[in-house]
Amino acid sequence: MQYYGHRISQTARIFSKSLNGTMAPMGLYSSQWGIILCLHYRESLTQVQLSNYLNVEAPTITRTLTRLEEMGWIIRSEGDDKRERYVSLSPQAIERFPEWLEAAKVQEELALRGVDEAELAIFNRVLKKMNDNLQPL
Repeated sequence: MQYYGHRISQTARIFSKSLNGTMAPMGLYSSQWGIILCLHYRESLTQVQLSNYLNVEAPTITRTLTRLEEMGWIIRSEGDDKRERYVSLSPQAIERFPEWLEAAKVQEELALRGVDEAELAIFNRVLKKMNDNLQPL
């Protein structure tokens, strides 16, 4: 019997650990990189939007954002509602982003070595279906 969920979980852990090894010398970890990547493409989001998009509990996202803010990689600002906090990349993070992105791409290329485009297309379709199946109704 195959345990697909276990295999996915193990692969994600291995990938995260490997990405951490690549990113840590540059001052980032994979969980932080996910936030930075998201903010790069979406420019500014509320903490709640980030938490929902990344499927991370609010206290965890708050701790990670606090650390990123201390490191100077993000800026948090109040929204229209005083309870709402917007998050965006700092100028320093925007400047470092290409370096981080290149390191992440190298890691991804290493992980996908020997996987052709047809396999990747199937992989992406399967992951999308799995994500759709697991989303709350």
